Amino acid sequence: MTTAPAPVRARLAAACRAVTEARPFSLAVLAVILLNAALLGAETYHGFAAEHTGQLRWAERGCLAFFTVEMLLRVAAHADRPREFWRDGWNVFDLVVVASAYVPLVRENATVLRLLRLVRVLRTARFLPQLRILFLAVSRSLPGTVSFLFVGAVVLYVYAMIGWLCFGTSDPAHFGSLGRAMLTLFLLMTLEGLQDAVYTGLSISRLSILYYGSYVMLASFVLVNVLIGVVLNSLDEARELDTAALGDAPPPARAEAAVVGLAPVPDPAVLAERIAGMRQALDTLEQSLAQAPTAPDGQERVTTAV
Repeated sequence: MTTAPAPVRARLAAACRAVTEARPFSLAVLAVILLNAALLGAETYHGFAAEHTGQLRWAERGCLAFFTVEMLLRVAAHADRPREFWRDGWNVFDLVVVASAYVPLVRENATVLRLLRLVRVLRTARFLPQLRILFLAVSRSLPGTVSFLFVGAVVLYVYAMIGWLCFGTSDPAHFGSLGRAMLTLFLLMTLEGLQDAVYTGLSISRLSILYYGSYVMLASFVLVNVLIGVVLNSLDEARELDTAALGDAPPPARAEAAVVGLAPVPDPAVLAERIAGMRQALDTLEQSLAQAPTAPDGQERVTTAV
């Protein structure tokens, strides 16, 4: 038997949830994240950063204080159901990013601290559904991408060895070693410098056109299109997973999704009530049609069963 949450915890969670699920709160968090990104960009201008060192430092502290209050509110919003907080990957990500700024070794290291501040920009995906789907698609495309990289490395190695055997002596600047040949072919994969490479190869042998033509067709068109297909397939799967996760989410999660712009999923109980009402209306209509008097002209009355 599960015990009901304490009234104080339930009231605290309800109050904090009302704040975190409000649209102005989400917009304010998004604005502070963008402000944090702007501050990072301003610090790259040494003259501006030297003149406004104090203001930039206080602005960074203000952003950190705001993020800390935000995380405390999100944690308190799950006071009556703490497991739900840890099941959400975005909650864990936000908590780690914000809490890292208070770790002593990290706080004194300016480079690591700036990197953590840069990671905060990724939190915009929490409030932008399409960006969240893209991140999910990238993560799901990693296995296919690894397979693509392996196949691409094999193709690159084979053509580099052939290029070293055929053009190593005549064109040592590009095919003098296996490393130079792989670097040359990697650049040719983007079609950069293809014209110069083809003309150089033709000056050595007319058969080089077969070498460059087959490589460009295989590496620049076939493999790249395969990679695009993998990413698009992962994007479709990410959309389906995001929709399914939103449908299985509890009511507070649906409300948060509605705040960031997604259409809320109807409650199954509400749908069942609507269907029952429609059935009752159809039964009433059928009974009224069955009890209607026969037409005066003696023609048979035709009823349509729905």
